[in-house]
Amino acid sequence: MRIAFIGLGNMGAPMARNLIAAGHEVTGFDTEAAPQGIAMAGSAAEAVRDAEIAVTMLPNGAILRAVAKEILPAMAKGAVFLDCSTVDVDSARAVAEQAGAAGVQALDAPVSGGIGGAEAGTLTFMVGGTAEALGIAAPVLDVMGGRTVHCGASGSGQAAKICNNMILGATMVATCEAFALADRLGLDRQAMFDVVSTSSGQSWSMNTYCPAPGVGPKSPADNGYKPGFAAALMLKDLGLARDAAESVGAPTPMGDAALAQYRAFVEEEDGGGKDFSAMLPRFAERARS
Repeated sequence: MRIAFIGLGNMGAPMARNLIAAGHEVTGFDTEAAPQGIAMAGSAAEAVRDAEIAVTMLPNGAILRAVAKEILPAMAKGAVFLDCSTVDVDSARAVAEQAGAAGVQALDAPVSGGIGGAEAGTLTFMVGGTAEALGIAAPVLDVMGGRTVHCGASGSGQAAKICNNMILGATMVATCEAFALADRLGLDRQAMFDVVSTSSGQSWSMNTYCPAPGVGPKSPADNGYKPGFAAALMLKDLGLARDAAESVGAPTPMGDAALAQYRAFVEEEDGGGKDFSAMLPRFAERARS
């Protein structure tokens, strides 16, 4: 298929390369990155001109809206606008409405799996939009990911992503707190992992992405907390969850508490460039207030 890929950063570049390796014709565009091995256009509008599918991986809703305004008039009627960014639900729905007016089918398809999943082609896609558009995009999603879940109408993919990451943020904070507590109680970290990972306290944060170095499967904790998923991105996602909760009047006390912890870590403690699991050394070094 002829594919445009806009947004070729740490996530977008490996996703685009996987599409090229699978035999798709990919034309890229990015305002900053110029990854090797990807044919680049001079503008976003130029990149999408002959594309059957335009994939975007962008930082936020404002940039998504700006890119959509530029590329939708240049896209062919019936083409699919596949946005893989994590943005607010309102932006996803607004872009879908604009796409429909332009004769373009839109899917919001945020991902889970981080840079490792992007490189390995094992991402999970949470998709909002029509079954027809998903059917067209399915071969592309199958190359970039290991699982695709159709969550419902436009905006549903973003809703699923922010709910998922609110759980992830809260459970990682709790996991890091528990390891720091275990340290103070004299409990060996390996023993802690062996118990919790096979007991009722188990979670993805513990079993798959353990924040304690040298314990459990290899994770960013074993690489000096170099980001697989940066704390700044977790802060962004928890902020999106908070905004969505406020818009519908939903109580999210645990999500709000996790947001406060990540805001302090990122904005006051220079933790934004570290992995979101770096909450563990943060708690381990502190006294109870």
